[in-house]
Amino acid sequence: MKNRKTAVFDGLLGDNTVLSALMVISPVIVCGNTLENAIALIYAFSAITFFSVVLSSFVPRRLPYAAKIIFYAVIASIVYIPVKTAAREFFPEVVTRVGIYFPLLAVNSLIVVQTEAKFFRMKRGAMIGSLVFCILGFDAVMLITAFIRELLAYGTICGRLVDADTLISGLALPFGGFIFLGLLCGLYRKVRSAVGHDSDNTGGDGNVSGN
Repeated sequence: MKNRKTAVFDGLLGDNTVLSALMVISPVIVCGNTLENAIALIYAFSAITFFSVVLSSFVPRRLPYAAKIIFYAVIASIVYIPVKTAAREFFPEVVTRVGIYFPLLAVNSLIVVQTEAKFFRMKRGAMIGSLVFCILGFDAVMLITAFIRELLAYGTICGRLVDADTLISGLALPFGGFIFLGLLCGLYRKVRSAVGHDSDNTGGDGNVSGN
């Protein structure tokens, strides 16, 4: 029972959407180089994913898998329209700057893969809880990555100059984002492994995998 409850939170810590499952990494690598970009993408990803998955949960389960995926894509596309309309009002420059990566959020892995593989195998309440923490997992990684990359690459935070002695301009580029995310993944897995090992040594229910 404890493991089932813990599994709801896995998308944030135990099985992070980006760092462990390696899903939705392209926006983080390419666009997560400033906090302004990050905030806009967090808004769009969170809104599109949450409403798309919740609405898709009402699609009849007896339909063929291929048909359901089409329905999920159509629902996500419909949700995307008002989300982008609002984004143009609040983040006009970011929408233009991130280009194709903004609409690609409508077909992210949580919508087209995890719906059938994970979310729709849960009861609705647990599904919504798990979905929220998976979204928060992406949001946290995007925010941390953008903060560090903007600070080290541009010497700014939210566009404001700070006192930075050394700048690493390559961190602002996609290859820099790829390297940084790889290091972050390694650190995350090292910490998760250490925490899991310590839990096992305490005896009792130390399994953190959620299975």
